[in-house]
Amino acid sequence: HVQLVESGGGSVKAGGSLRLSCQRSGYLWKTYCMAWFRQRPGESREGVGAIDHNGNTRYAESVKGRFTVSKDNTKNTLYLQMNSLKPEDTAMYYCAAGFARNGYCSFLQSNYNYWGQGTQVTVS
Repeated sequence: HVQLVESGGGSVKAGGSLRLSCQRSGYLWKTYCMAWFRQRPGESREGVGAIDHNGNTRYAESVKGRFTVSKDNTKNTLYLQMNSLKPEDTAMYYCAAGFARNGYCSFLQSNYNYWGQGTQVTVS
């Protein structure tokens, strides 16, 4: 059974940075995707960034060049480095894990089997 626990959220001024972490326990598939999603107030949850078992990444257009997804396999930890934060980045951020279908990490939420509880990021 896989459990995901996010940390690192908080309040920051616009232009600042935060690094989110997602600690995983339990085993994943040999080919997998791990992703960050966020849910802004009053909006649906959306994909932000994803990384596969080989380290290939993809990002939402709104965060490209500002956010970086990475993972440390030795620590079973997923990261989201967020730079140049904007007020519109304010959201609850979730990490998720799923099987890599067709060798591609989409932002389709139904592709992700495991979810963390979320960590709040507030940018003012």
